[in-house]
Formats: sequence, structure tokens, C-alpha cells
Amino acid sequence: MRGNQHILDVLDVLHRDRLALRIHDGAFSAMDLTARPPRTGELLSTVKFMVQTLAAAGELQRDLQRELTYDGLRAAEAKGAKGGRRPAVVATKTDGVRTAYLEGRSIAALARDHRVSRGAIRTAVADLLPDHTAREEDAPAPELPVILDMPGKIADYLRTTELKPAERAPLDRGLVVRRGQGYTLRVSAAPAVHRQLLARCQPLDGGQGVPAVPAQRKARREYKNRVSALTP
Repeated sequence: MRGNQHILDVLDVLHRDRLALRIHDGAFSAMDLTARPPRTGELLSTVKFMVQTLAAAGELQRDLQRELTYDGLRAAEAKGAKGGRRPAVVATKTDGVRTAYLEGRSIAALARDHRVSRGAIRTAVADLLPDHTAREEDAPAPELPVILDMPGKIADYLRTTELKPAERAPLDRGLVVRRGQGYTLRVSAAPAVHRQLLARCQPLDGGQGVPAVPAQRKARREYKNRVSALTP
């Protein structure tokens, strides 16, 4: 959905085509979002209010996610990390690189001279390498860390779970932010690590004879929504 008005327009189309729209679970699970009084034919005021509220909350979440992402990028840049693909050898300099390599210049030295990665040099001289096998360009740049607020109940559960060192480290470095009687843990980690941590707390949803605790399941759903918003 692109915004509040877009959602309302979709509800108008569903009503016109006589299609019902219901939320599967939660506080609004019993409400038909396309229901309209026969007398006026207009959207119920309660439904309209709910849609506007949810749209505003969604926009707020996107703005907060964007701010946290920018904070993570700035923190990574401050540490010297640079996103995006590393530069390749400029086409006008390729012949010079190949000539220098044939004259005995090392790949490492050429990379320093042209301020590119060794992989970029190997790509430029691929057919000149000893095995005469074309090499691929550099591997994609590593994912930059993203800061997400992890509900305290999720953090408490993960601390008692067996984790890999790469998963444990972000938890240990997390910043505790008090929220009333509870807290959230501000965790900075690559998107892939956030997804791994989310998978680790899957048991909180219940299943296999283990009952789910509503508060923990709600906390996992909140964390899942934040992780799902990350770009794959």
C-alpha cells in the first residue's frame, strides 16, 4: 500500500466487487473492513478510523526504520566500511594493467597503484593468469549493519539459547532502552544475522506440544515485522 488514501481506494474497489476483507487475528479480527451501512453506503467510521490509524502507525514505523538504517550506515562509514560494489579497472587503463602484469608487476601492487581491489585486477588480466581461467568479479560487498529494536522478551529468550558467536556478539553489544516496566535491546547487526536471530526464537510461536506464551508470541511478531521490513 502506498498510503492512507490508497488503502481507502482499495476498500472501495472491494466493496464494489462485493468482496469481504477480514483480518485473521488480533484486536480487529472480527471486523469486516468492507462493511457499509445500507442507508449511506459509506465506509463505517470505526473502520475508516482504524485504517487511518494503522496507516499512520505504518508510516511512523517506516520512518523510524529509515532513521535507524541511516544511523547504521553512518556508524559503518565512521569505521571505514564502504557499501556498494568495489570499483573496477577503468577501460582506458586496462591495457596498461595487462602490460604491467606481463612485465612482472604483481596483482597486489597493481591494485594499490590503481586503488581497486585485487579481484578487479584479476578480472582485467583473467586470460593471462597461470590457469588461463576467467575469474569472476569481486564478491558482493558485505551487508552493512542495521539497527533494530528487539523486544526485551526476545532478547531474554535468545540469551538462554545456544547461539553462534556471530549471533551472540550483537546481543552482547546491544543497547538497553527502557520502555516502562520492560525494555528493548537496540541491536546492530547485518540483516542476515537479524534473520538468523528471528529463526532462533521460532519456538516462541508454540507448536510440537509446547504452548505459546501470548506475550512472547506478540514480541516475536513485533520483531518479525521489523526484520521483514529489511531489504533482502
